[in-house]
Amino acid sequence: MPNLFRDPAGTLVEMGERSQGEVVKLSLGAFRPYLVTRPEHLQRVLREKSDNYVRAGDGLQWRPLKRLFGDGILSDGDYWKNSRHVLQPLFTARRVDSLVDRLAEAIEDAVDDLDEPARAGQPVDMGTVQAQIVCSAIMRVFFADKISVPQAMRIMKAQDAIAWSVMPRLMVPWAPLAMPMPGDRAFRKAVRLIDDTLLPIVRAARETAETDGDDIIATLWRGRTETGGRLDERQVRDDTVSMVATTTETTISVLTWLWPHIAQDEQIAERLYEEIDRVVGDAPVRREHLRELRYTRQVLDELLRLYPIGWLFPRRAVEADVIGGVRIEAGATLVVSPLITHRMSAFWDRPEVFDPDRFDPEQVRNRHRYAHFPFGGGPHQCIGMHLFYLEAMLIVATVLSRFRFSLQRQALPGIKVAAALRPLERVEVTLRPARSVSA
Repeated sequence: MPNLFRDPAGTLVEMGERSQGEVVKLSLGAFRPYLVTRPEHLQRVLREKSDNYVRAGDGLQWRPLKRLFGDGILSDGDYWKNSRHVLQPLFTARRVDSLVDRLAEAIEDAVDDLDEPARAGQPVDMGTVQAQIVCSAIMRVFFADKISVPQAMRIMKAQDAIAWSVMPRLMVPWAPLAMPMPGDRAFRKAVRLIDDTLLPIVRAARETAETDGDDIIATLWRGRTETGGRLDERQVRDDTVSMVATTTETTISVLTWLWPHIAQDEQIAERLYEEIDRVVGDAPVRREHLRELRYTRQVLDELLRLYPIGWLFPRRAVEADVIGGVRIEAGATLVVSPLITHRMSAFWDRPEVFDPDRFDPEQVRNRHRYAHFPFGGGPHQCIGMHLFYLEAMLIVATVLSRFRFSLQRQALPGIKVAAALRPLERVEVTLRPARSVSA
């Protein structure tokens, strides 16, 4: 327990290493969940018997966050089914592909704001820069500008406070919500800010939903569940909060790790620059470029291996089962963690090394599907997975086709384990126009 508080990420990975892929029970004070790490076992839990392993709504991780997200696309049961039925059509590969050029234009407009600090040699915080780029693109394309970029940035700041404030409760999941904990006041303040920002927008959108386009909020109001019903205001609010978080948080958090990793390996950086320069050149990044950015995609997959945004998927067994020869009693909690599985030497060679070549197509074909599962799996696999890859590739290609960079601080940041994985320190870079560098 002391190690878990001192270095959560390192201790969790060490637990996985000690298990050697076997199903083991963790002794965390009064809380004793089963740790499941082997890809074959994960496939059973997340896909083959997903009906028996439901999201642990009253336990590890989800219980404190449910006070923000409520019941909807991030929950389980009928609420989740209704929300997924309404929202899934917005995130099919075909529909997201049709939006690529609009996303690309919005990202290009936002990246224009980097010209001035690049010319002046002024350092920028890439976490903040990426938040502005992502919010500009997502609010325009998926929320029809109902949420302004300044409003979205305030929400991002509140989400950051929430991600950190829930950590004490994640570390002691057996503590009742009625028991005061450090971070509770900051959590409540951040939730109020989000509600004060989004609820008026959600309510106003109800009046025009029938004639509005297919943005997320209008779709939630207009959508029909599998039984023909409508979502009530609470569920529309919950799903709006969830979708603002999930369509922005993944890209912002994961890409923040890109810059220190490629700065540490000149060969990786040169391969990435060469591909983007060859495929994109001086042109704006567009849909037709993305299929050719194969190494860029491998870099993103390796970032997701080391820093999966959904780093913990707790599950509760509805009925008793046997996994890997270990009996799982009904009601037991299972700890499923991409952070752990992705960094175990039992499944990855040199797991601590950043190596995009792991995701060469030949290696991917020879690897178990659930050795790499940053977006979960089975029916609860994140519906925004395709959007992440397209948006992240657009951002990386747009920035690196126009700029080169140097880090203010060369060391790789440590991991701050919260509701999402975040760097312990800010990632600041100095940008230079790419053409002046090549000249």
